[in-house]
Amino acid sequence: MLTTISISRQASISLSDTPKATASGPLVESSQLDTAAMSIFHTMTLFALAAVAFVCAVPQEPAPAQQKPVEIVKQDSEVDVNGYNFEFETSDGTSRQEQGDYKNDTDQQGLLVKGSYKYVAPDGQHISVTYIADKNGYQPTEQGAQPQGAQPQAAQAAQPAPPARP
Repeated sequence: MLTTISISRQASISLSDTPKATASGPLVESSQLDTAAMSIFHTMTLFALAAVAFVCAVPQEPAPAQQKPVEIVKQDSEVDVNGYNFEFETSDGTSRQEQGDYKNDTDQQGLLVKGSYKYVAPDGQHISVTYIADKNGYQPTEQGAQPQGAQPQAAQAAQPAPPARP
């Protein structure tokens, strides 16, 4: 059904061809609304991608100031049919030593591995682990030491509290 409204004697407008009125007031054609919406969508998508690229480009953690590269100061290894032995030490105090012996007796068949490693944790604590790996599995023994200048928690608790001031 086509409805026409007569505005004057010289012009008539078909409602099916009229521009749509928007809440903001001006009359805008439907195709202009679609184009504007698509333009906003593309702009928002581009902005979101730019934000993601920016976040990915920003370093997550600040680099340590003037940290020296870690160097290998000692390295030794020996491998033969009956087992192996190796050790290394780095300039930051990290070290590892391991010995593996092939066992083929009634008590155990396979490798018997003994070793240890040590390093300084990020909180300054010195970590040292000694281990054995045999028919009973991996069996570590950890020894941790407090950072230099720090007191163990038990020693801190044993110290008397300072007197209260009135």
